[in-house]
Amino acid sequence: MDHIATTPFGRRPLSLAMVASQVAAKARPPNTTVHKWQIFRAICEGKAAIGVSDRSLAVLNALLTFHPETALTSDDDLIVFPSNAQLALRAHGMPPTTLRRHLAALVDCGLVIRRDSPNGKRYARKGQGGAIETAFGFDLTPLVARAAEFERLAEEVQAERRALALARERITLYRRDVAKMIAVGLEEDVPADWRGYHAAYLGLVSRIPRTATRLELEPLAEKLGCLVDEIRKVLENHVETQNPDANESQSGCHIQNSNPNPLESEPGFPGSQGAAVEPQPETPRTPQRSFPLGMVLEACPDIVDYARHGISSWRDFMATAGLVRSALGISPSAWDDARSVLGEEDAAVMVAAILQRGEAIKSPGGYLRSLTEKARGGAFSLGPVLMALLRSKLGSERKRA
Repeated sequence: MDHIATTPFGRRPLSLAMVASQVAAKARPPNTTVHKWQIFRAICEGKAAIGVSDRSLAVLNALLTFHPETALTSDDDLIVFPSNAQLALRAHGMPPTTLRRHLAALVDCGLVIRRDSPNGKRYARKGQGGAIETAFGFDLTPLVARAAEFERLAEEVQAERRALALARERITLYRRDVAKMIAVGLEEDVPADWRGYHAAYLGLVSRIPRTATRLELEPLAEKLGCLVDEIRKVLENHVETQNPDANESQSGCHIQNSNPNPLESEPGFPGSQGAAVEPQPETPRTPQRSFPLGMVLEACPDIVDYARHGISSWRDFMATAGLVRSALGISPSAWDDARSVLGEEDAAVMVAAILQRGEAIKSPGGYLRSLTEKARGGAFSLGPVLMALLRSKLGSERKRA
């Protein structure tokens, strides 16, 4: 074949990008063979760097189907000359105007070269033996000439995707570690600034964008990793400083239900007084403010909808919890009992948590009474409840992202 067409037909102008594509096609390495579908997959991987869209790739896929061979060789003539009607059918019924636009995009990206005939039609002229002497259409030679470039771009995209997945995995593991270590620190009364740790954790998590890049995630992963190391060191130091007697006392509360005398495993009661003291008056949990208000509202945001003028203090929170208690059908006796055992603020937090769990709790009053009884025996802590709600909220946010 004698390829004489180097400029486009009609009013389409010649651009330097077209000239560059023709130069690259001429400089293709000799005796080079590529698998057309493998190189097509590489182009799909690196489409962002190449600057080609999904629809344009659908047209390129259709063009490749008109070449009869699977292998594209640099020494062969790689011109395909389908009509627009045939090409549109293989491009899944793409409209003619859309087809022309994406053909132009393929030319501009240097993936194909136009070899236009004198009248702009695509056809091939055969010789006496039936061999094609001259063809006009789209030249696929750039796919062979730039094969190494396309494969390199595909490898870079795959490496970037792997690095992004690794950063996401690290952040997921760090978030789980921080949440569970804070929960155990609160539950076991480990002396530390747990409010500060939780505030730092929320500050880092809130900076994670919905659609994040590797460059955005890696610094956050490093900071979360430092926070994990710091909290783990606090817990490890606490464990190391505990003597065997303290460890035994600390773990005793986990088996007190199987002990016939609960007072023997309750910290704070001397062994000599265990048999002389009645269990009911002495075992209520000391009311205390265990959690910052911001953390509670982060875990139980639904209670804000019941506030008359918003919630800016614990006083507002407890007043709103009283309204929610009535709306949930919790009896005044169950509410008074919970406040006497848990304390005013923790009882209000428990009502907010029940509201947050919604239909998962069929009998809010009975559930609150059950937790009150557990707290009276020292077998209940609010820390794991709030941490579970926070993890559930963060999991929902990740699914929406």
